[in-house]
Amino acid sequence: MARSVKPQRNPVLRYALLAIGGLSVALGVLGIFLPVLPTTPFLLLAAACFMRSSERFYQWLVKHPQLGPWVVPYLEGQGIPLKGKVYAISLMWLSIGLSCYLVPLFWARLFMLTSAVCVSIYIIRQKTLERQ
Repeated sequence: MARSVKPQRNPVLRYALLAIGGLSVALGVLGIFLPVLPTTPFLLLAAACFMRSSERFYQWLVKHPQLGPWVVPYLEGQGIPLKGKVYAISLMWLSIGLSCYLVPLFWARLFMLTSAVCVSIYIIRQKTLERQ
């Protein structure tokens, strides 16, 4: 990994980032087994938190034999697997659709739909990881 780890000097912020990173790893691992919980976004969040708080935990995550392959291709700029793109967009639109059905407020629906469109465009525009 050519990423430089720059830990925060503020100890409160550093420990907050470590806690968020640890929680994100736990949720990411749960996402491997639970189909409604995404894995990659939580592991990417953990990598970002660890990159700003602890080189040791960052290196542990990216070199982990089971978790590293979920994040390393994206961090190295290789892209997102097509299956991951389809899964993320499908699950997001399913949950946004259900939320729009359940929430009667027009402004809330508009906000959710706008967010979903923006995130979909972002995911689609990301490089697609070639099969290996």
